[in-house]
Amino acid sequence: MKQQIKLMYKKLFSHFGPQYWWPADTPFEVMLGAILTQNTSWANVEKAIKNLKKNKLISAARLYKLSPRRLASLIRSTGYYNIKTKRLKDFLDFFITAYCADIKKMAKAPLAKLRAQLLSVRGIGPETADSILLYALAKPVFVVDAYTRRILLRHHFIKDDFDYQQVQDLFMHNLGHSVKLFNEFHALLVKLGKDFCLRSKPNCGPCPLKTRTSAGRSNNEA
Repeated sequence: MKQQIKLMYKKLFSHFGPQYWWPADTPFEVMLGAILTQNTSWANVEKAIKNLKKNKLISAARLYKLSPRRLASLIRSTGYYNIKTKRLKDFLDFFITAYCADIKKMAKAPLAKLRAQLLSVRGIGPETADSILLYALAKPVFVVDAYTRRILLRHHFIKDDFDYQQVQDLFMHNLGHSVKLFNEFHALLVKLGKDFCLRSKPNCGPCPLKTRTSAGRSNNEA
């Protein structure tokens, strides 16, 4: 399994090259994006981030003081904007209370402690928490999203009933705990999911992973 996982990475990196993720100017912007991208496309998140930047609101203190109504109007493009406003406010309350809105201070905390704290914030699940940990705080944790699950299922690395932790363990147990590697690997899986391993009508023919897997079946047998 370890060799198969490593081979997957090599094929994807050879085909796509570096992805330069996460697309953000600051770690705090990554945190905002990780929450706003829940149940929406990145294009919609970019519109919201642009609105916040235009109004000079990429700041924990300024966003925390902003009225919920005003914040909701600025992130409207992301959908579920009232719910996401509450989630942002809850996260900001935690960020300011626990770490004085200091990214460097937060990054010094142990991974296990940080993950538990983030998961205790209402509206932050494993994927969002791990995105913040990896991309904003440079912690070695692998992010599992819908693209990752879809690709691994179709290539017979996991079964339908695998939960988030089981999928994550597949990477955490078979790869060195490298922030750079986890960052790039996840980004490459997203790229593959968007370009080839589509939810409906996957483009399996030219897929970069079109070879046989350790399971003994062709990778493009969905």
